[in-house]
Amino acid sequence: MKRQIFDAGHEAFRGTVRTFLSKEVLPHYEEWEREGIVSREAWLAAGRQGLLGMAVPEEYGGGGNPDFRYAVVLAEEFVRAGTPGFAVGLHNDIIGPYLTSLGTEEQKRRWLPGFCSGELISAIAMTEPGAGSDLQGIRTTAEDRGDHWLLNGSKTFISNGILADLVVVVARTTPEGGAHGLSLLVVERGAEGFERGRNLDKIGQKSQDTAELFFRDVRVPKENLLGEENGAFVHLMTNLAQERLAIAVSAIAAAEHLVEITTGYVKDREAFGRPLAKLQHVRFEIAEMATECAVTRTFLDRCVTEHGEGGLDAVHASMAKWWATELQKRVTDRCLQLHGGYGYMNEYRVARAFTDGRIQTIYGGTTEIMKEIIGRSLLG
Repeated sequence: MKRQIFDAGHEAFRGTVRTFLSKEVLPHYEEWEREGIVSREAWLAAGRQGLLGMAVPEEYGGGGNPDFRYAVVLAEEFVRAGTPGFAVGLHNDIIGPYLTSLGTEEQKRRWLPGFCSGELISAIAMTEPGAGSDLQGIRTTAEDRGDHWLLNGSKTFISNGILADLVVVVARTTPEGGAHGLSLLVVERGAEGFERGRNLDKIGQKSQDTAELFFRDVRVPKENLLGEENGAFVHLMTNLAQERLAIAVSAIAAAEHLVEITTGYVKDREAFGRPLAKLQHVRFEIAEMATECAVTRTFLDRCVTEHGEGGLDAVHASMAKWWATELQKRVTDRCLQLHGGYGYMNEYRVARAFTDGRIQTIYGGTTEIMKEIIGRSLLG
């Protein structure tokens, strides 16, 4: 079924992304996987190619194009290349909107040019050791000290945590405010009292640096408050729909690509004197996965269209996120099984996809949280 959401401009951009991946990413990706971090030079190369800050206005060094379909193309091509550890999507689609929509004029001029060039890599620090999806459980505090905030606390599982030059920290500014007593503070590299812990040892996406962060009496200038004081809950909820859609987009792209790879594999691999593709069970498996992907793709493309028109709500973004990521997990497992013992070998794409993709049902809101959001909308 031919997709209807892209035009010639998007397809030309797809070619640009593929060229970038072949020249600047794929030759180095295995090294990054071993080292547990992407090189800063790769981020700078992405900036030079115009792949960072595509939605940021041109006056701040960005591409000036808010069309989310370009972000979709970028996500799809990074997934197809097997390079999810280079977190340009996190930088562009999740953190970028906070800076552009909430930043003051002074903040935008201070941060966005470097954000777009790759000189300033960004992260968002929400999760804590004792609080994952529960914002009310956040214990990191920021006390108003007149001309600055005094920040204390710790965060964990922070993507881009080692490389980040700008960290958007969710902190409690009103102790009795619950989830509504939180604010967003931007902590910059080199701030006294800001320390990074170890680069966490994950089962997948090894090249994506994920860290513990510690804040011990960090003096955050008042001008680094992002958005409204005590307004973080509303700010976070506003941007979550795009974050979850972005994860869903990468999930369906991964599932489709694995079905494509596995279809080729079972045509070539022989067992009992004939190709695996001649076995009815194998054909049924491929047929089921291809159909599930096609149906999901139709829904996801519709969500992308709705989002571009400003109409995607939290409920449908949650539907997209949980369904697509659970499909990715299910398809990956079935594709690995069809590869047999070879599927367990890291040299095969399906093995890497098995570990790289497992996080998809967890970050950005777990499947269980997504179902709770949907259920509440239907049942109150």
